[in-house]
Amino acid sequence: MDSYVATIPGTTVTFDMVAIPKGTFQMGSPASENGRNTDEGPARTVAVDAFWMGKFEVTWDEYELFVYAELEKQATVKKMPDARHPLVDGVTRPTPPFMDMSFGMGKSGFPAVNMTQYAALAYCKWLTAKTGKFHRLPTEAEWEYACRAGTQTAYGFGSDAKQLGAYAWYLGNSGGKYHKVGTRKPNAWGLHDMHGNVAEWTLDQYVPDFYRTRTDTKNPWAKATRLYPHAVRGGHWEAPAPALRSAARGQSRPEWKQRDPQIPKSDWWLTDASFVGFRIVRPLKQPTAEQIEAYFTSPLPDY
Repeated sequence: MDSYVATIPGTTVTFDMVAIPKGTFQMGSPASENGRNTDEGPARTVAVDAFWMGKFEVTWDEYELFVYAELEKQATVKKMPDARHPLVDGVTRPTPPFMDMSFGMGKSGFPAVNMTQYAALAYCKWLTAKTGKFHRLPTEAEWEYACRAGTQTAYGFGSDAKQLGAYAWYLGNSGGKYHKVGTRKPNAWGLHDMHGNVAEWTLDQYVPDFYRTRTDTKNPWAKATRLYPHAVRGGHWEAPAPALRSAARGQSRPEWKQRDPQIPKSDWWLTDASFVGFRIVRPLKQPTAEQIEAYFTSPLPDY
């Protein structure tokens, strides 16, 4: 199992995937941790299977290939036989955004933001169809395991928040905007921006007492059953240091699309969450075609 760089078929756009070994860790935080919230405990031992995770948050360069079909057709490409496969191009895509979803903070090399969790899931479906390899969002357990990278301290680099500026863009140094991915130090496993820059969608429904009520300790996942809230991790460019801790949990809110002019509000875009993006994972064990189809067609709440 090695880390690798992949190219999105039909384009010159690449993305880096980092190999994350299977293992166990203490998910959550001790009561003594500075800034701890009650939804982070009680800490428990969790086992996670091996997977690859995006070295960086998904950028606009990657995401807009999905959003705008014409970008694929206009890209400077080394043509590939399946680049225009009808099943790939037939994946449902977002409606064009009704405003500049970067809010002028930057596109090329910057993290994509303002997508709903539904849109992030749809991107994973599209990328799976394009590459033939199953990609999805990480669970909360996978995300925290990868963020910690073998540590049990408040952050992936230790517990001294004074060092945070070297690893993260947050309230203390962001200048009121997100920044290009990979411009802060990575964690011990080579993942950048696990703390700060933009918060990241996970697969999970946000359940405040999840650690207390769930008994499964291997690959736990709170499957979504309702629209709100879903779990986000990592903190972001306008969050204070405690919100960037490895165990800190965030939750989606209806206010994130408060200015949405559409009726009903868009399934795809958020107008008030320029601090939310995502990164992808790929499990080591590739599911069967039938399992992948079931995953992407299983009933989901109306996002």
